[in-house]
Amino acid sequence: MNETATLRARAEIDLAALRANVRELRARASGAQLMAVVKSDAYGHGALPCARAAQEAGAAWLGTATPQEALALREAGVGGRMMCWLWTPGGPWREAIEADIDVSVSGMWALDEVGAAAAEAGIPARVQLKADTGLGRGGCQPADWPELVSAARAAEEAGLLRVTGLWSHFACADEPGHPSIAAQLNVFRDMVAYAEKEGVRPEVRHIANSPATLTVPESHFDLVRTGIAMYGISPSPELGTPADFGLRPVMTLAASVALVKRVPPGHGISYGHHYTTSSETTLALVPVGYADGIPRHASGRGPVLVGGAVRTIAGRVAMDQFVVDLGGDTLEAGAEAVLFGPGDRGEPGAEDWAQAADTIAYEIVTRIGVRVPRVHLHEDSGRD
Repeated sequence: MNETATLRARAEIDLAALRANVRELRARASGAQLMAVVKSDAYGHGALPCARAAQEAGAAWLGTATPQEALALREAGVGGRMMCWLWTPGGPWREAIEADIDVSVSGMWALDEVGAAAAEAGIPARVQLKADTGLGRGGCQPADWPELVSAARAAEEAGLLRVTGLWSHFACADEPGHPSIAAQLNVFRDMVAYAEKEGVRPEVRHIANSPATLTVPESHFDLVRTGIAMYGISPSPELGTPADFGLRPVMTLAASVALVKRVPPGHGISYGHHYTTSSETTLALVPVGYADGIPRHASGRGPVLVGGAVRTIAGRVAMDQFVVDLGGDTLEAGAEAVLFGPGDRGEPGAEDWAQAADTIAYEIVTRIGVRVPRVHLHEDSGRD
C-alpha cells in the first residue's frame, strides 16, 4: 500500500485472489475445463497479468471478445488454447489462424472468409461453430444450422479448417429457474447432436457462463467460460454474494483525498447545487470522476470509505472529482478514500456501486478508465 500512496488514484488487483477464484470455479465445474475470459482488458483488471495468473491456477483456455485482444496476448508471449468470438467482415482471420487462435463462426460469410484466409496461410483454421439457442445475438439459428454444418464439414474435408468446438450462450442464467435455461439447453443438445451426426468431432462443447457454472451443473459439458466470477464478483445478487460461492473480489479502487476544508451552512456543492450543506461542515475532495469511470448516475448515492466511515457522495460526480461531506470529522489531505473492494475494512463493494448507479457490477469494474493505474499485487504465484 505504501508504495502507491502518492498516486492520485489506483486500482489494486489482487492476483492471489484471482488464482484462488479460478481454483474454486474449477472445483465447482469438476470434469470440465475452464476458460478464463479476459475480454475488455480482463473486465478492467489488466488482461496480460490476469491471463497469466489464470493459467497458473489451471485455466486451460483463455477467451476474448475481439481478435485484437487475443492477438495482443499472443504478441506478449501468452501460449495455450485461446478463443475469440466477435468478428466483423474483413477481420484479421489470417493473423488469428497463424497465431493458433480458435475463431468463432456464426454464419456463412464468416466461414467463407476464414476458409479463404486459411488457404492463403496454408494452415487449417481452428473454428468453433456458434449456435443461437435463444439469446438472439450472435450464433447460427437452428433453421440455418444444417447449411453451416454442411459447409464446415466440406471445408474440413478440403483441409481448410478443423471444427474444434460447438458452443452457445445463455440469455437468463443469472435468473435461477428461468424457463429459458432449460429450453436453451435442449436446443443446444439437439444442435450438437445434429453436428456430430454429420461428422463433426469437436474438442469442446460449451454453453456455461459464470452464473451457469455456479448454478446449472448440467450445462458444464466439456468447458465452462468464467468471466465476472473469476474476478470475484457475483454474476447476480439474487444468486448470492461472492463469499457465498467461495469467491473474493479482485479489484480495490482507491484515491488520495486532494483537499479538506470547512464550509458554512447553506453552501452548494458541485454542479447544479443538488446538495447544500445543512450546517457548518467539513468537505473532502476525492480526485476521480466520470472520466475515470465513476458513474455520474451515482451522484448523491455512491458510497465511499473515508475517514473511518462509509459516506455518500455529496452532489454531482464531475469529470475529474467528487465531494464527500465529512460532517464534524477531520481529515488530512492525502488520506485514502476507498470506493470499493473486498470489504475487509468495511469498504463498499462493486455491487454497492452498481445499486447506486442502477446498473450491474460488471459495468462498475469494466468502466474504470485508463487514467487509473492498475497496481498488480502478488504477480509471483509463489506468494499466494
